[in-house]
Amino acid sequence: MQRLYDFLRRHPTWVDGFWAVVLFGLSVVGGATVEESRGTDLPALTVPVVLLLSLVVALRRRMPERMLVLALAVGVAQLVVDVATVPADFALLVIVYTVAAIGARWASRLALTAGLCAAPLAQLRWPNEDQSVATNVAVMIFQAVPFALAWVLGDSIRTRRAYFAQLEERAARLEKERAAQAKVAVAAERARIARELHDVVAHNVSVMVVQADGAAYVLDAAPDQAKKALETISSTGRQALAEMRRLLGVLRTGEHQEAGEYVPQPDVRQIEDLVGQCRESGLPVDFKVEGTPRPLPSGVELTAYRIVQEALTNTRKHGGPNAGASVRLVYFDDGLGLLVEDDGKGAPHELYEEGGFDGQGHGLIGMRERVGMVGGTLDAGPRPGGGFRISVLLPLKPAH
Repeated sequence: MQRLYDFLRRHPTWVDGFWAVVLFGLSVVGGATVEESRGTDLPALTVPVVLLLSLVVALRRRMPERMLVLALAVGVAQLVVDVATVPADFALLVIVYTVAAIGARWASRLALTAGLCAAPLAQLRWPNEDQSVATNVAVMIFQAVPFALAWVLGDSIRTRRAYFAQLEERAARLEKERAAQAKVAVAAERARIARELHDVVAHNVSVMVVQADGAAYVLDAAPDQAKKALETISSTGRQALAEMRRLLGVLRTGEHQEAGEYVPQPDVRQIEDLVGQCRESGLPVDFKVEGTPRPLPSGVELTAYRIVQEALTNTRKHGGPNAGASVRLVYFDDGLGLLVEDDGKGAPHELYEEGGFDGQGHGLIGMRERVGMVGGTLDAGPRPGGGFRISVLLPLKPAH
């Protein structure tokens, strides 16, 4: 039964053709039977009229506007050549519904007008002289009601289909928007992880390289200093591995990691430890905090730490062997200020103006992205007296 139903839904013209044949048979056979009982023959023009009206039913869904015009032409021809109403005139009711449901708007309005006029015209053309005028008027109104109801039903079907189509379009649009937002979120998360990995690797590896060079230089002359440098390399490497393990754990799905494998997210309080680590690696750093320290949003905490980390890493890379740095952390009423300066030879122009070249300069790009994510501002460039200067202002919001 379900297969039959699906077949009929896929072939609506076949269904309409079946009912057209039934309507044609009822009109011709039934009309001939009535005329035979009266002792008369079926009018010659009745068969062509019935055939055309049956054709209207058969093709109503394939070409509703054209079938409406054909039905109106046949109806006018019936009035002109005096072919009385037959069962096939039911096609007028069917085409009014069809055009109201799926036809053009002009055709829908024309169908309503023609449907309301069909019954009065038929009553005037073939009145029942045995009835009074009031009775004929009542019959006229009663016969016009089905056409009005057919049009209302068809128009309501059109409205319902349009509503469901709009819902489907909105659902599809929302699905596309959700997919786009998911892609943006994935890209943002990947960018965040890339920035984190860059900061962790760049800072810790630079410290390890400096310590390794120092250990190699004093290995024979001062074994104790070399041992201390190697211990620093070991601790720095472990710290880098712990942070990288935490970041890579974000990429894993369906796996539960032990809490002890991860390290806490860096915050402002750890900047002093970061500065101490740089001092141990041979970079003189002056660190000061101004204002009253207070709790900060986690995003601001991490951004501030990473900015200082990247700035000091750049000093070691580009400042030269005798460079020194200073870090100022200032708590304002509505913001957190960072000022990192060095007195080295400074970074190449392309790194801070053009965003890097040959795969370099990603640190400053990452800084700007981090600061932009929390609504802050960043200014980076050479100092008037030599060296490099990074100034950052991060807006504060009350921590919850």
